[in-house]
Amino acid sequence: MLHNTNLILAIESSCDDTAAAVLQDRKVLSNCIANQDLIHKAYGGIVPELASRAHQSKIIPVVTQALTEANIDKKELTAIAYTQGPGLLGSLLVGSAFAKSLALSLDLPLIPIHHMQAHLLVHFIEEKNQKSPQFPFLGVTVSGGHTQLLWVKEHFDMELLGTTLDDAIGEAFDKCGKRMGLSYPAGPEIDRLAQKGNPHRFEFPIPNVNGYDLSYSGVKTAFTNFIHKQEQKEPDFIKVHLNNLCASLQYTLVQIILIKIEKAALNYNLKQIVIGGGVAANSELRKQLYLKAKKKDWEVFHPPLSYTTDNAAMIGIAAYHKLQDKQSGNLSNSAQARLKM
Repeated sequence: MLHNTNLILAIESSCDDTAAAVLQDRKVLSNCIANQDLIHKAYGGIVPELASRAHQSKIIPVVTQALTEANIDKKELTAIAYTQGPGLLGSLLVGSAFAKSLALSLDLPLIPIHHMQAHLLVHFIEEKNQKSPQFPFLGVTVSGGHTQLLWVKEHFDMELLGTTLDDAIGEAFDKCGKRMGLSYPAGPEIDRLAQKGNPHRFEFPIPNVNGYDLSYSGVKTAFTNFIHKQEQKEPDFIKVHLNNLCASLQYTLVQIILIKIEKAALNYNLKQIVIGGGVAANSELRKQLYLKAKKKDWEVFHPPLSYTTDNAAMIGIAAYHKLQDKQSGNLSNSAQARLKM
């Protein structure tokens, strides 16, 4: 048994991935994920009821796998962490109920975690040759459900500067991809096809939104209308121009958030840009941030690819810092679909 150390079992079930991880302080001992892509692919998006049922069947095997890979017995654990929100309520309830039951049975501290905070705190995991950011920094969360800019002053002191007023960037990728006949999730496929296309072949509008807020629904509508008009003249328009469509769409979606990142970084005098969420894996976003960083003297932090999508290691590292701050929850903490920062 390991002494004088935190051994945290973390559970993540906010959307369609059932995940469990074991952390020894800041070090990840295991990080296991069971995704539900095949369940939702036929519907072109996530079906909340099916996601909840899948979590129920997968959570025990995934937790068992995480403990086994970490070579840890559940009686050695010192804390249980779980995603409290935001996310799909049914999915969150499965994870929170399991975590509460296990913490109660083992008489362990229970630590509820904010999913979007965890996406940024993943950068504090102890990894070989990985440097952690210094406070304060500009946090940028980009995923299928959220697009946010945050002034991060401490681990759990994050001020929301701007957010999407409608679709998230990942949602825009998926909806536009569906219009082109790509399977769900479309983001990675658009990224792959865009490598062979010209990002300036087609031009789509960049919305002018006040402050640091963003909007993606207008681009989605313009993209859909553009394709509809072109198909009237050329029925095989998508097939013929697929690579250029993907490249042009991706370039536009990335530029929308880059403009806001640049504005916030300048006005708040922040030189460290910390990215989190599934769209952090997008190659165009990484490329454009790299180019901006050279011009603006920024230091950009991208998470390792394994930590971009929803995972339990990020819940575990957030829990570690909660324990350092002597913060824990209780059985009355409820799962919240729209949990605020």
